[in-house]
Amino acid sequence: MQQTKALPFIAIVAALLAAVVAFPGHSTEDYHYEHPKYKFEYAVHDPHTGDVKEQWESRDGDAVKGSYSLKEADGGTRTVEYHADKHNGFFAVVKKAGGHSKPEITYHGAKPHY
Repeated sequence: MQQTKALPFIAIVAALLAAVVAFPGHSTEDYHYEHPKYKFEYAVHDPHTGDVKEQWESRDGDAVKGSYSLKEADGGTRTVEYHADKHNGFFAVVKKAGGHSKPEITYHGAKPHY
């Protein structure tokens, strides 16, 4: 009886060992750095739901920049423009226009060094 209980455990251990041997993982020698670079954009304008938003972003190495905007419930538009890099960190400017509030601009992150 004891032998039949141990059999499934032995089978599971053997299967895990076979998986580790077949797929040993990545060593540091396998690491290859590729320069990250991308660009994307999208937009939604749904007259049925009133959903209106858009975004774009691009990256070249450690530098990322982009913008997104959306229509808020009060009818105003919020726009966020941002950029980040390894020297200056993340910086965003938030703008709100229209709707039932006064236009405002808010800065987030470290001040850029221009």
